[in-house]
Amino acid sequence: MPPSSLFFSLRISGRPADEDHPYGHGKAENIAGTIETLLIFVAGIWIITESIDKFFNPHEIRLPMLGIGVMVLGALINFVVSRIIKRAADKANSVAMKSNALHLYTDVFTSLGIAFSLLLVHLTGWLFLDPIIAILTAIYIMYEAFKLLKESFPPLMDQRLSRKEEAEIKRIILAHQDEFIEFHDFRSRRAGAEEYIDFHLVVPSEMTIETAHTLCNEIEKEIYDFYSKAQVLIHLEPEEERIYS
Repeated sequence: MPPSSLFFSLRISGRPADEDHPYGHGKAENIAGTIETLLIFVAGIWIITESIDKFFNPHEIRLPMLGIGVMVLGALINFVVSRIIKRAADKANSVAMKSNALHLYTDVFTSLGIAFSLLLVHLTGWLFLDPIIAILTAIYIMYEAFKLLKESFPPLMDQRLSRKEEAEIKRIILAHQDEFIEFHDFRSRRAGAEEYIDFHLVVPSEMTIETAHTLCNEIEKEIYDFYSKAQVLIHLEPEEERIYS
């Protein structure tokens, strides 16, 4: 993903909720991440197709040492930049930035794969090594793209958070179980860097609105400590409503 496209997707996803998008624009990141991983797949298929043709129609490689030097230098630069973006992506939980880091990371492996194949061909004279290494490199970057696709695409279908994440959130809720009766209808989903969590909380009928509101605020704050961009909605129910509904 070009820097301008990454900036554009992050800018859209960072927009606050409005009348037409009451749940915000977070899924713009997932759309951008999904598109980029699909482009990486296309690039991998193209590399494999070209490599197969090159395997059956080999040709002499000119100036291999110059090519090796250029590829290693390019790999080094892309590796440094990809690590910087990856750390920022993990900190911001940004799918778009993760996909951009993966894009650069695939460039690293592609460059190193080419450099390695050029070196082997230069040392052995076996031209068939170049397309074979290229195919193996393409398969690897497609595998990495598939793993990222499993992270970027499901939120577009409003998939729940992982069981581990939900268990941690429920642990936070249950830490206050001496103040409420029970909770149910727990739901979660992710959109871009934001998590949406809602559930029903049954409280004693004699609990005042002020006390119940304070309880909800405490639970929300602790969830925010776990997910800084979480959107939490708690529906309060009195004990009688639970019994007679």
